[in-house]
Amino acid sequence: MSSPLLKKALSPTSCDEFGIINDTENAPQGVSVLSRRRFPTPSLLPVSLSTLLGVWGIRRDETLWHDEAVTLELASRSLPDLWQTLGNIDAVHGAYYLLMHGLFGLFGTDLLVLRLPSVLASALAAAGVTALGVRLSGTRAGILAGLSFAVLPDVQKYSQEGRSYSLVCALVVWATYFLVSATLSCRAPVIVRRRSSMVPWIAYGALMLAACILHQFAALALVVHAFALPDYARHPWAYTALLVAAGAAPLAALGMAQSGQVAWIDGVTGSEYQHFAILASFAIMLSYFASPGNAGKVSPEAPFSLRAIALPLFILPTTLLMLISLYKPFYVERYVLYGLVGLALLLGAVLDRVPELGRNLRVTAVIVVASAIALLIPESLKLRAPESRSDNVTALARILSREYAPGDGILYLSVKRRAWSLAYPSENRGMFDLAQALTPAASHDLYGTELPSPQIRARMRSSARILAVTEPEGIHIESNGKELMKERVLAEYFTKGLTIQIDGAQVIIYEPRTTATETEPVVSSPRERSPSPAAR
Repeated sequence: MSSPLLKKALSPTSCDEFGIINDTENAPQGVSVLSRRRFPTPSLLPVSLSTLLGVWGIRRDETLWHDEAVTLELASRSLPDLWQTLGNIDAVHGAYYLLMHGLFGLFGTDLLVLRLPSVLASALAAAGVTALGVRLSGTRAGILAGLSFAVLPDVQKYSQEGRSYSLVCALVVWATYFLVSATLSCRAPVIVRRRSSMVPWIAYGALMLAACILHQFAALALVVHAFALPDYARHPWAYTALLVAAGAAPLAALGMAQSGQVAWIDGVTGSEYQHFAILASFAIMLSYFASPGNAGKVSPEAPFSLRAIALPLFILPTTLLMLISLYKPFYVERYVLYGLVGLALLLGAVLDRVPELGRNLRVTAVIVVASAIALLIPESLKLRAPESRSDNVTALARILSREYAPGDGILYLSVKRRAWSLAYPSENRGMFDLAQALTPAASHDLYGTELPSPQIRARMRSSARILAVTEPEGIHIESNGKELMKERVLAEYFTKGLTIQIDGAQVIIYEPRTTATETEPVVSSPRERSPSPAAR
């Protein structure tokens, strides 16, 4: 005979109170153990591959690009200085800078210390993709999804950068994994204690909050999760999502107040729309072949199909960011890197079906996969070259150090380009910055402050030579009165001499104008020119 207490515990009201549903008749088999799979074992191969790809060529010939230089410099500042800086600029990356500040304090500022956290984060993300694939579509599909994720070019690229994107990706994929567990807890056939039923929701919320704190556009994954969830899990998810939003809101508000720092982002171009449309069409095609009705490989424990989470995860974040960019340009592919988790899951589910195909189709599939791997090899090699990034602040520092001579002046034609000097402060310290009033560190920002125009003009006129740093030809830079004044003084009192092109920038050497006939500037690269007299 049942006790009154037990009857009360099994009543629908009690189930609602616990945030779960009494669905003992329709619950999938094995759900009471919440899919305690041995996921570390299938994850070994994807994790190993991701780690190997991450450490392969990680130093990129000892070069840095702009964003990594910013990480290196800001995370190296003292905590009080960093805190003041984040109040002015880059607050959206503040948590990442604090993490790197701790690592730099322990291990120094070597390139390995800068980039290894991203390598480890990508490996962790590959493990999460594998675990999610195993849970939703079986062991083989999970392993193939993890391997597919590890070799995707953008995953390889950001696994070797001193920025937060790989870490955000890892947090989102593991949050999605715990969302599956949390959804299963809503269908548990046995009433469990509140603490036990809430553990996956707490893990999901904590991981999503961490992801949103590291980068605010991780919040777009919440929309994906809302889209994929079954109805019976929506209430506990909504409570969790509200708590995540409340926790991330102050940082998001500060980030919006500082949104002027991403004014460099242009609207979405036609080629970007076209590129995404092609990839989205490819993902939709994959989802058809990976669908439950075709593959028949959905785990009996899965609360929803792999397609239900993978396709929205790949398409929705990018689509939403593109729509937001119609109002204010924010679209940058790496901001939604975690969307590639969805593509990898679909690839794994489709590859899992290859053994079930007829002989001719199997041969075709093997040829396609082999061709894709062959195409990935040159792309992987390219990603590990210094030229693979939008600029090369290391090459710029080397050129300035080689060309600079006593009496010369360095002139950044745009104040924001002074951020290129952040990575090598010791080399730049001995050079005379013609326009600088306060260094970036002293002004608690990335660019420093500049002198009034008359003082800059006087300094320029008294320089033996000017090494002007600017973007390559054809690249637009913002112009204000001070930038226009610099260009007028150069045109009026100086003659353009040697122009040295590097990735993402150029250094133009100006000589004081004389009565001699001006000659056309000579354009060369560092590899083509002989050393200057100063270098000799």
